[in-house]
Amino acid sequence: MMPPEKPDAAAPLAWRLNRYLARAGLGSRRACDELILKGKVTVDGVKVTEPGTRVLESQTVAVEGRRVQPQKQVYWLVHKPKGYLCTNYDPAGRPRALDLVPHVPERMFTVGRLDEESEGLLLLTNDGGLAQRLTHPRFGIEKTYLVQVAGRPAPEVLSKLTRGIYLAEGVARAKRVKLLGERGQSSLLEVVLAEGKNREIRRVMAKVGHKVLHLKRVALGPLELARLKKGKCRPLMWHEIAALRRIAGLEAAAAPAAAIDKRPAKADRSGKRQSRPPRRPPRPAAAIDKRPARADRSGKRQSRPLRPAKKERSE
Repeated sequence: MMPPEKPDAAAPLAWRLNRYLARAGLGSRRACDELILKGKVTVDGVKVTEPGTRVLESQTVAVEGRRVQPQKQVYWLVHKPKGYLCTNYDPAGRPRALDLVPHVPERMFTVGRLDEESEGLLLLTNDGGLAQRLTHPRFGIEKTYLVQVAGRPAPEVLSKLTRGIYLAEGVARAKRVKLLGERGQSSLLEVVLAEGKNREIRRVMAKVGHKVLHLKRVALGPLELARLKKGKCRPLMWHEIAALRRIAGLEAAAAPAAAIDKRPAKADRSGKRQSRPPRRPPRPAAAIDKRPARADRSGKRQSRPLRPAKKERSE
């Protein structure tokens, strides 16, 4: 049974069974679908053969009698060198980007791909929702590359790259292209893409007659490679994860710190908590002494203290 369109915020989280198994590190959702269809999965001791079955975290899910549970979400930034593949399995046994993080126990996958001859920023995670939004063309997440090409592209060639070049699967166009400089008989370009096709930059540059000599990805949205050395990795900081989720539309922008009143609320006589006003109300005009300040012996001006009210004489 499908969940209601507007579930109660306090209701426990229900997972699709194939996603639950994928989060437990048993493979892709398609591979998990096969496990379910073959009758190898049970929920609370009952065999389930429908991949779309909803399960709760409090329920017991087992595969071939062994209980499994979702893994925590992890996010790692890797500087991929040349010669490494962006895949979870290679029959030829070639090195993979995942081999650069052998100390991470969770099953991860690469967000997008860099071909074997390219290097640079690569995001590894097990957060499928975020990965899908970061790579889908509909969300237009920018990826920035430094590209060294043979020759010196003319301005009209760079303009053509942004207008679009026809490939077998459709039109490929860069969002921005900038000439950074020249290196002997080659040129260095900064290319920004908002969508991704297989070996897109190499193919479009070949179409305009400039072979790619070196390609390096340096940024993915707000995430930057910076000074991370080749072949090294690091976990993402919390603010980097929040920034990625924000541009992917998974998290609302946080309010500015200056707009948040961090002082504790006061309680009125009824015991209810009341919000503190943003600033203290102005003093009444009658309470302000407008007489000129006196000067002390040092010559400095001092504010005149308020004179106490006269006492009424008793008859």
